[in-house]
Amino acid sequence: MERILVTAIDAVLDEAGLTNEAVRSYVKHWAQHTGAERVEVVNASDDARLIAEALEAGELLPAGKGRYYSRSHPKDTARSEERTVVATHDAADRGEYNNWRPASEMRPMLEERMAGKSAGKTMYVVPYVMAPPGSPLQPYATGVELTDTRTVVLHMIRMARVGVEYVNELADPEYFVRGVHVTGDLDNLGQGTAEDQRYFVTIADERTILHYGSSYGGNALLGKIAHGLRQATYDGWASGKFLAEQFLLLGITDKETGRTYHICGGMPSASGKTNLAMILAPDALGDRYQVHFYGDDIAWLWVDPEDGRVYAINPEFGAFGVAKDTNEATNPTAVEAISEGTGTIFTNVAYNEQTQDVWWEGKSKTPPADVTGWRDWKGELISERSEAAKDEPWAHPNSRFTTTLANIPNIAPDYTNPKGVPVDAIIFGGRTRDREPLIRAITDLAEGVYDGLTLGAEATFAAEGTEGVLRYDPMSMRPFMAYSEGRYAEHWMKIIGAAKDQPIFAHVNWFQRGDDGRFLWPGYRDNLRPLLWLMQLRNGEVTGRQTPVGIVPTKEELQLEGMENLRADDLETLLSIDTHRWQQEMGHREQHLSLFRDMPEEIWAAHRRVSDALDAEAK
Repeated sequence: MERILVTAIDAVLDEAGLTNEAVRSYVKHWAQHTGAERVEVVNASDDARLIAEALEAGELLPAGKGRYYSRSHPKDTARSEERTVVATHDAADRGEYNNWRPASEMRPMLEERMAGKSAGKTMYVVPYVMAPPGSPLQPYATGVELTDTRTVVLHMIRMARVGVEYVNELADPEYFVRGVHVTGDLDNLGQGTAEDQRYFVTIADERTILHYGSSYGGNALLGKIAHGLRQATYDGWASGKFLAEQFLLLGITDKETGRTYHICGGMPSASGKTNLAMILAPDALGDRYQVHFYGDDIAWLWVDPEDGRVYAINPEFGAFGVAKDTNEATNPTAVEAISEGTGTIFTNVAYNEQTQDVWWEGKSKTPPADVTGWRDWKGELISERSEAAKDEPWAHPNSRFTTTLANIPNIAPDYTNPKGVPVDAIIFGGRTRDREPLIRAITDLAEGVYDGLTLGAEATFAAEGTEGVLRYDPMSMRPFMAYSEGRYAEHWMKIIGAAKDQPIFAHVNWFQRGDDGRFLWPGYRDNLRPLLWLMQLRNGEVTGRQTPVGIVPTKEELQLEGMENLRADDLETLLSIDTHRWQQEMGHREQHLSLFRDMPEEIWAAHRRVSDALDAEAK
């Protein structure tokens, strides 16, 4: 195998102005190990040139003015949790869900897979930071991704702040996350078989990320999930300084009082997280309230010792959103953020090679009637589909759009604030058809953390004959915790407990259904209303009604202007607690928590308090 000369790499790094010797050494090692033909250092200012190169190479296609379309390999369309591993040198980091393996086993395995696999390719060096520059958390946010795929670079430029200055200016030149992404031969990796060659490994205590066998999404954009969640979760715990969570972050300004509130929180997939993050005030309340977007996927939380408040930053620079069902009704904010001229990249949606239009299920009620020129996510002409295939989706269910935060029309004016914003509330919410009311507030720290640890959503359980049983997703972090769940709960108690002015917790549910199957709450923009009640509760302006599982609003306390079509009996159900169903749920929760070793006694005590209160209510 012919190796690129070290002198040639030095010349490239010199020309790029990359002066950090630790980064230079790391680049040289991996360029030689993977057999890359050449090395190129990337800054955000290279975007237009790289776009032009990708268009010329056919890696991207134009999707109207200033928008682009890409199609992944058909076997490479989503994250693969069973191939995603957290590795460390300490077996005590093994969790119930983190797929832990010894670093001593995983590093050589990945090194062997990657050897020579970038032959003939360019190795792109992408220095980045996953935080607003100047943030107190910036030391944990700096990384370098090495990738052999140009489209990955273009996504990284949209999702992270990219430039050599971030690594040149490190206080400790050695302290950066080392990420290596090698695509591999996607035709012959045995995806989903016993011979599957793919591995996506975060060696957390070495701050090293090694991903092999994909060029799609979180498998390849190492700043996003691997660094922004898995590595950051570990760093936050190891340093004792912060939490890294799969959380949305939004701001609500009361124009009457001039006060802005900030809410963050976690929701499992298909529970409305992105739509809530990008919410606009309902028309009837728009004159008084303005909602601002900060982030839809990741938040890092820390406590400022000066004022004793919890602060949150969105470490990302962009949004990597699911296209399916995104339209003017469900998420007008996202529609505007991905309009022409935004530089958005669409992946695995349907594409019209004649008109350069894109389409996905839910973009409109029905697909385009004229199928001329339309190709599905696999690149196959819709017009040539067989009768058996005519009803198959045009877009992949996990098709995506990638756009920068600056394109989001209601982006918060202070979204680049290095300190972040003070957090008034932490909410959780999973899709459940009964039991969970519209909102219930929790004022006790341990009970709030307990509620997050027992977060769940309905998945396909009804089809499996266990209707009403949830798939638990603690804090919506089930696949992302880099250490054991018991220690994770303890760390939550420590970080939030250090705040003198703690956020209020709450659990929300927009998905209650009636006996006839219809949704009782209209959702979308109206979801702001229970959040406004929560802020009033925190301020002492309303008192709500105490229940065994938290405080719920009285119907008089909710701002329901413009909701004349909401039925009185539906509202009563939305604000009620089904004690019997909750008692059933407590048994499931006990089994779930029992999976985790070293769960703090405060969490078990919170479980017992809620369970005892339900039993007393039922008598």
